[in-house]
Formats: sequence, structure tokens, C-alpha cells
Amino acid sequence: MSLFIASLNSGSNANCYYVGNNNEAVLIDTGLSCRETERRMKQLELSMDKVKAVFISHEHADHITGMPGLSKKYRLPVYITDSTLQHSNMPVEQHLVRSFKHAGIISIGDLKITAFKKSHDAADPHSFIITGRGVNVGVITDIGYACKRVIKYFSKCQAVFLESNYCDNMLRNGNYPYHLQKRISSDEGHLSNAQAVELFQHYRAEDLQLLILSHLSKNNNKPELVEALFRPHAGNTKIIVASRYEASPVFYIEGKGNEVSTIKTKPKKVKNEGQLSLF
Repeated sequence: MSLFIASLNSGSNANCYYVGNNNEAVLIDTGLSCRETERRMKQLELSMDKVKAVFISHEHADHITGMPGLSKKYRLPVYITDSTLQHSNMPVEQHLVRSFKHAGIISIGDLKITAFKKSHDAADPHSFIITGRGVNVGVITDIGYACKRVIKYFSKCQAVFLESNYCDNMLRNGNYPYHLQKRISSDEGHLSNAQAVELFQHYRAEDLQLLILSHLSKNNNKPELVEALFRPHAGNTKIIVASRYEASPVFYIEGKGNEVSTIKTKPKKVKNEGQLSLF
């Protein structure tokens, strides 16, 4: 059975990632509005009927804006920690709220979702591994550094959305005030290009087939910089840079047992759609 994955949007303006199989799917974060999520999924020929749950990594607006609308309209359970929900200030019907804990495994049909704690300036931040038929897909963004937990789960992935947020030189020499530079580059901020490529070089699984570089800064990074940094180290891994303005293609990974056989893509059909930038 294949796992289908796509970035619906990735950046400080909005984050939303789709992972599913032929029968069910989950959304990791809901930074797009309900209407925009629907629009992008329709243009990628993905069905909201297959989405069975939403998982929230942390309470920052670029990860939760669409949470109330999507949950209410589609009666979707929202998996979110108690502390994250409290700090989100977002209305979710109580009977649709589901809590989770670090390293706990949640079953959504044939999908298994494992949450793990990460270092970020939020109340109770987590990242996720989604598993189906021996294929592990990681959604690992908004991390200040590659801690032992990040390394552990990253090294198990056959496909992964990995943060490559900023270029050190662009951040240092840009127009951000010092306190914001410090926040971004701290151990509770975001992962730099250099940190991301180091993680990729030293800790990727031998069968990592697809790396989707995510959450690029609008002001302190450029897709061409990221591509140039990662390409020499790609090996057999397909490298993609996720956009902050449009959805990626749908990638599907066919696995049997613990083997990943192929990666294929659907043509990208989504036109540019601007979103409000937070940073």
C-alpha cells in the first residue's frame, strides 16, 4: 500500500502537510484557512473525505489558523496536547479534542502516528512520524536544533519534511533586530540550512527516498541556496524544496514490508496564493 504525501503550504505564513494511504489520511498542522485547504486539496485531487484526523504540533498561528473551521465542518478529531490547546486560544468542540503524549502511538485506520517532543519556543511542541506498511514519513519542522529525539526519529524515515529555515549569513546581515535574530537562531528557534544539511549527511536512513525541505524563511533564505547546499549530498535521495505560496505535487511511496520501491509525483496544479507572513 502506498503512502501519499504533500505539502499544502510550508513557511511562517502557513503550514499544512498531508499524509495518507488509499483509505485514510491525516493533516499535520492546519495553518491554511479551511477554504484554502479545501481548494489546494481539490486541485491536487486529494479528497477531504479521506482525512480522518488533524494533528497539531504547537500553538503558533501559522500552524493552527484553520483548525477550528476544519474540525467543525468535517467533524474531525484534533490531536493536540492539553497545554498546546490552552495556549492556542482557539475554539474546538470538546468532544473532538484528543490528547497525546510523547512517544505514544495513535492509530488512524492503517496509519500509526507517533508524536515526539522537540525544542521550540512553544508551550508543548511535538513533531510526528506517520507509519504505514513499513514506510515512515516524518514531519520535523520548527526545531531549534537536532536533539537526540530528532536524530532518533529522522534516522528511521523513508520520506521526511525537514526544516531548513534560514541562512546564517542572511540572518546575521539582514534587517531583523538582534532580539529576533537571537530567537530564530537559538536552541528553541528554527533549524538553519547548515544544521539541516548536517543532520541529513550524518543521520539519514540508507533508504531515505524523499527529503522535502520545509519552512524556509521568506527574508532569511532562498530556495536556490537550499538546493545548492543539499544537491551535492543527495545521493539516491530525491530533494524537493516546499513552497510558502503553493502546494507541492503529491508524492507517493510504494512500500512492501520495510522496502520502499518507487517515488512518483502528480503534476502541480495550484497557482500562487499569497498568505500573511508572520516573520
